[in-house]
Amino acid sequence: MSNNPTKTLAQGAMMIALFTILVAISFFAPIISIVAALFAPLPIAWYSAKVERNRSILVTVVAIILPFFIGGLLILPMSLIFATIGFVIGDALRLKKSKLYLYLSTSITLLITFAIQYVISLRLFEFDVIKDSMKLMRETYEKSNAFSKEVTGQATFSKEDLAEMFSMVEMTIPASITLGVLGFAFVIITVNLPLLRRFGIEAPKFAAFKNLRLSKAVLWYYLITLTINLFIRPEFGSNLYMVTLNLSVILWVLLTIQGISFMHFTIDAFRLPPFIKVMGTVLAIPLYSFVVLLGIIDLGFNIRNYVEDKTQKMGS
Repeated sequence: MSNNPTKTLAQGAMMIALFTILVAISFFAPIISIVAALFAPLPIAWYSAKVERNRSILVTVVAIILPFFIGGLLILPMSLIFATIGFVIGDALRLKKSKLYLYLSTSITLLITFAIQYVISLRLFEFDVIKDSMKLMRETYEKSNAFSKEVTGQATFSKEDLAEMFSMVEMTIPASITLGVLGFAFVIITVNLPLLRRFGIEAPKFAAFKNLRLSKAVLWYYLITLTINLFIRPEFGSNLYMVTLNLSVILWVLLTIQGISFMHFTIDAFRLPPFIKVMGTVLAIPLYSFVVLLGIIDLGFNIRNYVEDKTQKMGS
């Protein structure tokens, strides 16, 4: 960016205005709110990637506060999340950090801002979004269960089944929040990095999904968790049980993603029709045990080289 302070200030003001417009659209326009929300961090990310940190921090703070005059207190959580994410992404790009750093810093920022907002809503407004969401979900299932019994004469779930199901859901809330944060961070980065490159910011490119290779540490964590569950068998509801349960959920999802990536790699290697990728991805949900096994094999063994050798021999 130019060293001209006036130009820098003008560009900062423009980015704040654009950010405020995107946040306002996300807040007030339900139909296009998702699209606007995905691009909301972009102005702050661009500015933070171009100027030194102290100026970008100032612009970020103003960007967080300004939407308050449009939507009041209710809009502040949204502006806090998107402005902070934009600053973190832009600052990481300015410092030319790795893709892993960019992704993890964005995810951790999301997690921290969510935690701050949760504590504030709980302490100041006595509003527990997690507890209220669980209550709403329970009521919905109970009404659905009662309707099913009324129509068919038989309830879909017994009271014991419902109690056990919601007990498991409550215990896996940390894993659900973590996976939600990781997924949202990935989407934000995937959507905004190509645009930042178009606007002249040097940003790293992520490898194609079929070439995804998670760290082998994921496999070791999975084996350790599996060993604890098989041999120690933590008591239901204990702290160890909750830790291993949440770790298991996160690791299952990661290994499922790895398994799907290997499926895509194999389908492309054998030059099969693209629709098979779609079918395989959809079937991965009901067949997740098999897909997890594929992920374990892919991480634990050099199976991709075998697939490549096989396809080369077939081609020759």
